[in-house]
Amino acid sequence: MAGGHTVAAFDAELAALHSAIDRMAALVESQFATALDALATADAAKAAVVVEGDAAIDRLEMEVEAMTIRMLALRQPMAKDLRDIVAALKIASNLERMGDFAGSVAKRAVTLAGLPVVPPAGSLTWMGRTVLEMIGDMRRAYAEQDAALAAAVRDRDGEVDAAYTSLFREFLTYMMETPAQITGCTHLLFAAKSIERIGDHATNVAENISYLVEGRLPAEERRKGDHSSFAVAPSSTPEG
Repeated sequence: MAGGHTVAAFDAELAALHSAIDRMAALVESQFATALDALATADAAKAAVVVEGDAAIDRLEMEVEAMTIRMLALRQPMAKDLRDIVAALKIASNLERMGDFAGSVAKRAVTLAGLPVVPPAGSLTWMGRTVLEMIGDMRRAYAEQDAALAAAVRDRDGEVDAAYTSLFREFLTYMMETPAQITGCTHLLFAAKSIERIGDHATNVAENISYLVEGRLPAEERRKGDHSSFAVAPSSTPEG
């Protein structure tokens, strides 16, 4: 009977841990969605809500960390139970960073809202929407322990990287053609980089879900498409 009680108590603790991770992921998803909306509309008030909300994500990370340390110390789990706890600790760390980057997007939105003319941010729409969908699928993959869905999230990271590289080149060209928009475009580029990094962390979470479910990380290298480090603005050809 005592053994059964211990198993039941451990199952309850695992359920509480899963719930804390899901609450944290849901908050990150909501924060990021609001940050994207603030960026698209140059809404400083919405952006401020995101910045202020980051503290709640930090508190949840500390809660998850305390839960995992306690479970490791008192329960001495093995096999999948151990993977479950280790994965939760790593996932919480990635979610906290995602919240930080959502805050960075929001801060850029505040700055852009104060500019007399905001450069077009439409090119960010697909990229932001894709990363937001990755977060939603990542949450579902964790809740359902679905390794196939986690792999699908991981596979989309290359698309986001490629979109960022394309956006980087587009903004370089735009800044050359419209020097007055250099400030605004620079802030949009920083926002785009934060969005790309959120996608990276969502992919890290997906890999940890694969580890949790299958006992191993994906064997193949992650496909990367961010070549912005090598991007250069097109040179103008003088008329002959």
